[in-house]
Amino acid sequence: MFGGQGGPYVEAGAWRIAYGYRYQLSDRHFVGDHEERRRQAEGSEVINEVHLMDFGFEYAISSRFRVGASVPLLVAERSQPIRQADRAIVGRNVTEAFGLGDVSILGSAWLLDPAEHPTANISLGLGVKFPTGEDDVEDDFASADGTVTRRTVDQSIQPGNGGFGAVVDLRAFAVLFDTVTVFGHGTYLFEPRNTNGVLTGRGRPSEAVMSVADQYLGRIGLAIPLVPEHGLSLLLAGRAEAVPVRDLIGGSDGFRRPGIAVSFEPGLVWSNGPHTVAVTVPVAVYRNRWQSVPDREDGRRGDAAFADYLILVSYSFDFGA
Repeated sequence: MFGGQGGPYVEAGAWRIAYGYRYQLSDRHFVGDHEERRRQAEGSEVINEVHLMDFGFEYAISSRFRVGASVPLLVAERSQPIRQADRAIVGRNVTEAFGLGDVSILGSAWLLDPAEHPTANISLGLGVKFPTGEDDVEDDFASADGTVTRRTVDQSIQPGNGGFGAVVDLRAFAVLFDTVTVFGHGTYLFEPRNTNGVLTGRGRPSEAVMSVADQYLGRIGLAIPLVPEHGLSLLLAGRAEAVPVRDLIGGSDGFRRPGIAVSFEPGLVWSNGPHTVAVTVPVAVYRNRWQSVPDREDGRRGDAAFADYLILVSYSFDFGA
């Protein structure tokens, strides 16, 4: 949204359509902020490969008020070791999930009149997330003795989580020295539902069903013109994505992998008239898998696989004003 010759404002009566793509390969195991390097050394790491596509639509009711929708599509694969009773690894099992994710609708407003504040403003958005994605996708799981059972795939590759959510979105920007744009963005997804009733297949009773967890994202950074006559800018940002241990509203029982990934996010933004393209590659600088509620109750620590980097691509087009 920020940098180059483009801007975050959409003219009254105009539409903005957008496409976003996210790729990540998660295979680095952490317990707390300690990396379990032995997992890769012995070939026991879990590998999640995720392709997430998002189709967005936004309509400017006026120069200050907008309403939009986000429609995600997930294609994901999870590879995990097959172990014998003595814990020896004898192969790998691959499960897959794909389909429509949880759709959200968001209304947003610029707190200041864009006509009077073209170079600095704050946007507040409020929305609803609907449980349109499947939360109980199943696949075949092979065991060391050759038997195959069918059960729900891991929570990390389920297209949906089975809960309604409330979204709060805050964005701000300011142009400094007539060239550099400073921006910030924070989104929090409230998930009041405690658990969704979907069985995990895990051994501990406290983790027998899936939790419906809050999520949040924060970004702050700069967009610096590189070739302003062609609308090309350099983007440098810090990024944090997290699943909290406890939800702000409702219970936090069941199985979840709470944690945070903090990344340095460099990228390029190109803007030309109604077109804006952005490509960024957040590189992880800190990862921490926090103890979940069941972990704390049972006196243990779970692990989680994190990615070293993400690939994020977005395109938007404004029309109709």
